[in-house]
Amino acid sequence: MFKNILLAFDGSVHAQKAAQVAADLARQYRASLCLVHTYDPVPDYLGEPFLQEAISRRTEAADQVVAQARALLGDGPQLEVEVLEGPPAEAILRVAEVRQVDLIVMGTRGLSQLQGLLLGSQSQKVLTHAQCPVLLVR
Repeated sequence: MFKNILLAFDGSVHAQKAAQVAADLARQYRASLCLVHTYDPVPDYLGEPFLQEAISRRTEAADQVVAQARALLGDGPQLEVEVLEGPPAEAILRVAEVRQVDLIVMGTRGLSQLQGLLLGSQSQKVLTHAQCPVLLVR
């Protein structure tokens, strides 16, 4: 049923639960799993040396989040990782389209306090615009 599953992961509690669900589904269906993590764009106006320092900090933080996801997923499913700069919903949708995934798994809320007051602005965007099924995990 599912051959390619995309897991959107930001390190939040909801994303951690989504990772467990995605790993279980990948094992059950012997599907490949694509982990997507995004980080905010680095402002161009920073200039050197601050620009490189900001990029380094963002990529180090992203590496820590990916390591957390790998630990949660264990050894089970085949895992590919995409770390992208930019708005999460757009990145998730872009990767889903390019990789032709069969299912997107994500938490209902991410780390953003203000933007996700109800369902979560990013999960709402993905749910609205995705061309494949989306599984939201509370």
